[in-house]
Amino acid sequence: MNNSFHLTRPAVISALGEGLPAHIERLLNPPAETPLSVSDQWVAGKSLAFGAVNQPLRRFPEGLSESFRSRNNQLLWHALAQIEDDIAQAKRRFGAERIAVVMGTSTSGADENIPLFRRAAGQGGWAEIPFKQAQQLMSAPADFVAEVYGLHGLCYGISTACTSGARALMSAARLLRANLCDAVICGGVDTLSHLTINGFASLEVLSEGIANPFSANRNGINIGEATAAFLLTREADFGETLPLLGYGASSDAYHMSSPRPDGLGAIAAFEAALQHAGLAAGEIGWINLHGTGTQHNDSMESAAVAAVFGNETPSTSTKPLTGHTLGAAGALEAALLWGMVSRRCNPEGRLPPQVWDGKRDTGLPPIQLTQAGSRWPYPRRIGASSSFAFGGSNAVLIIGE
Repeated sequence: MNNSFHLTRPAVISALGEGLPAHIERLLNPPAETPLSVSDQWVAGKSLAFGAVNQPLRRFPEGLSESFRSRNNQLLWHALAQIEDDIAQAKRRFGAERIAVVMGTSTSGADENIPLFRRAAGQGGWAEIPFKQAQQLMSAPADFVAEVYGLHGLCYGISTACTSGARALMSAARLLRANLCDAVICGGVDTLSHLTINGFASLEVLSEGIANPFSANRNGINIGEATAAFLLTREADFGETLPLLGYGASSDAYHMSSPRPDGLGAIAAFEAALQHAGLAAGEIGWINLHGTGTQHNDSMESAAVAAVFGNETPSTSTKPLTGHTLGAAGALEAALLWGMVSRRCNPEGRLPPQVWDGKRDTGLPPIQLTQAGSRWPYPRRIGASSSFAFGGSNAVLIIGE
């Protein structure tokens, strides 16, 4: 059986823009003004920066069941327009029964029930407003994709917090390897949510400004929203594709919300991905870091990167430009890695400069953060994307030539 898996050009939307070319352009040439927007509507008494998608979204298809109508699914639907030709081609080639769907999310459509919860909190009756149970299922994005495209293969959701989108791609590859399908629509989607944002606020990890990963002055994250979705197949002829060379995961279960300080779980995920890809650490030319801008994550991640790769591999956190998109982050950052590897999207081989104040935390290992003028260091472009989540869930994807 063919164990080589190919990712199509991804569908992408975030605060940074719509479509992969727009994302790559703005990553390589960061705008003078942040693409994040300030709002006081999410956390009482605070104005904070968020990676919001403020443009109008594509209308749902006529006749779509109410159970699929959520902002989360609409953001996914809007982005999927970018790869509908690939989906149609896969249906013609493989049949609807052989196309699977695996989507990651952490918010799903939970906020669709806020009107009911507010009514109940104000001593209203629970029966006065419908409870939208289907919208808040973690499987809702995957179920929605299968419904709108008439697919009948395996279909499920993944919700492992901030590794959800990355793990969806891993699960897609496993389904192909097991010959349970011939193509998989996979990725992640999350939208801004009062529940999630206020949860992070209670942990006191929301930045007072723009996230400043790996800086001595870092003080937290910005929450964002995004969709990134791929078609993963064994075939390399769905337009421009790139190989998913390897992946690795670990679960160190150190703490409910804090990463293991020594980075052992992250190291295990990096090493598993390298082993799976049959690559040495020195063959990785760029790492798209998880890089949240919190004290604990950046300390752990820089220790893990230094332990596996040393301090010479170019590395970047893209979150200051997108916000931390939670369940979508692993897929979004894999999409950005795909774009940086692509010679069509990035013909000059540039790497995105790290957006930060340039003031290193001398307590962290001096990993090589990119700057203006950074480029792929080797002729063969191979990169890694790391994602780390609550509960000690760690995931690494390797995409390259």
